[in-house]
Amino acid sequence: MRSHEKPQFYDPNYTKVGVIGLGYVGLPLALLFTKKGYHVTGIDIDADKVASLQQASSYIPDIENRELAQMLATNKLTFAADYQGIEDLDIIVVCVPTPLANDNKPDLRYLKHVSEALYPRLQKEQLVIVESSTYPGTTREVIQPILEKSNLIPGKTLHLAYSPERIDPGNKSLAIEEVPKIISGLSEQCLMRVTAFYGRVFNTIVPASSLEVAELAKLLENSYRFINISFINEMAMFCDKLGIDLWEAISTATTKPYGYQAFYPGPGIGGHCIPIDPLYLYWVGAQRGFHTQFLSLSEQMNQNITSYVVEQIKKLAETSKSISDASIVLCGLSYKKDSNDVRTSPALDIMKALIQLGANVCYHDSHVPAVEVGQTNYSSQPLSQELLESADLVAILTDHSNLPIKSIMEHAKVVYDTKNVTKGYKGKAKTVVLGGGGTLDPGDGRG
Repeated sequence: MRSHEKPQFYDPNYTKVGVIGLGYVGLPLALLFTKKGYHVTGIDIDADKVASLQQASSYIPDIENRELAQMLATNKLTFAADYQGIEDLDIIVVCVPTPLANDNKPDLRYLKHVSEALYPRLQKEQLVIVESSTYPGTTREVIQPILEKSNLIPGKTLHLAYSPERIDPGNKSLAIEEVPKIISGLSEQCLMRVTAFYGRVFNTIVPASSLEVAELAKLLENSYRFINISFINEMAMFCDKLGIDLWEAISTATTKPYGYQAFYPGPGIGGHCIPIDPLYLYWVGAQRGFHTQFLSLSEQMNQNITSYVVEQIKKLAETSKSISDASIVLCGLSYKKDSNDVRTSPALDIMKALIQLGANVCYHDSHVPAVEVGQTNYSSQPLSQELLESADLVAILTDHSNLPIKSIMEHAKVVYDTKNVTKGYKGKAKTVVLGGGGTLDPGDGRG
């Protein structure tokens, strides 16, 4: 079925949707379904999250309290901290985390928990859609056998589909429904059902021929970014040795109208997808005796760049005093611009490493008011003139839009910029830019 074809199945009685897992994926989807006219129940076992949402208080920057209140006022959106009422739903969308275990193996406990909670409650003709990122074979080999304990037949009397999430937190350029939606089904009937549903929600649907193709497509997207960001981070370290400005080289390379896509350096790769999904792919390859060398090398490089940033900060701080006596301000702890998501954020690893070296470390992040590092709670500090002037070094780790670069450049002594946001700014601060050539230059935003 091509993406432009109209669904062959549409049941106007399919109006009740449940979304399980109300994080950075599930909550935006729940609101989108509500806007499209469905009656939506958002389910999360975190009672505090549910209580917050019931009071129209959002914990995700992309969703404003006003928007949440408007959706609640329609009486088409409700929230629950348990699975009661699953029997009354027509469609169930699963958006729970799929993290890594300590040994870098896939941790599917949340998917398994939801599947175990669902099967005693499932009803004939319900549609279950899995959105969680996972390795090829998960839906068929892990989830389907659990749902079969319902005595329903997946693919016939119970409809099972996989549709990988493509939500990009903090991205304001595209609405969720504008991003093409990959879909797949256990059977043709399942595919028709998920096509009918998502065809009414998203502008473009992209059917895959199997569950495994859809699962792989998601990991392929993120592995592509993982490999290329890791490569450009290696180039940043290399260019510091060569004394060449990588940022200028990237800008110059982008003038080629074909065959090149720009990726940019940073202190490491964070979030729930890019640093994790490729390792799911690596694991499933290893299970079949295939060693994915690019993924292995990229994982090592992702660790190396974070260690490199710590060493650069230490080196710069020790131009005036020992690191154990240095006062360091970190700007940005979230893993990406204009987000409050600190999951697997390299900035946290950098902060922890500097603290272990004995440095006096504080941080500023308007999106992350408080954080726990090494069993100690820290609060975001305002970037006052006094704080900037007293710091031995200010390190920019996240390029939030509201970061006061001008003030930093005017009042800080030394700035280590991992995101190239100081370019073009004048001030007294001496600056070094990751991948900028490795020199300590005064006040021109380069280094």
